[in-house]
Amino acid sequence: MSDIHELIVTVDLREGLSEQQLTELRWHLGLGPQPAHLTVVTDFPCVVVDDDGIPRIENEPRPLLAGSGPAWRTTGALCSALAARDGLPGGGWALTSRTEIHPDEAEEVGALLGWIAEHAQDTLRRGDGTVRLGHYRASEDPEPSALESRDGRINLAEALLPRSR
Repeated sequence: MSDIHELIVTVDLREGLSEQQLTELRWHLGLGPQPAHLTVVTDFPCVVVDDDGIPRIENEPRPLLAGSGPAWRTTGALCSALAARDGLPGGGWALTSRTEIHPDEAEEVGALLGWIAEHAQDTLRRGDGTVRLGHYRASEDPEPSALESRDGRINLAEALLPRSR
């Protein structure tokens, strides 16, 4: 059984994102360079072993939805797009991303998805506050599950990190 999960994010974001937020979002999608200062997701813990053989945790920022090219464990291609919704109702931004993630990335990806949910257009918000963000599935599962945010919690992160329940 593989630990790799397919993640498909399809969401429209509200107008009013700052240039800093858009720059950081583009970086996470693999569409631009890393900004000098990160504000959306700031913690990227990575265990490294120093010259004395002692493990320590360092912060190693990396784009979280930047998959591209052929999928490694799922089928099809990995890609991301961010397009202005100029002239469309509500304006803002259209975001689509298809990538593969490992449970080790669930916390950071969950933080980014939580930020995306906070900025989703109100038309995507249901009466109970749930925001539908897309779909996810384990690479061997034939059917995807809904990717949702509710009360600041991302169901994908909860599924991949049982301790977060």
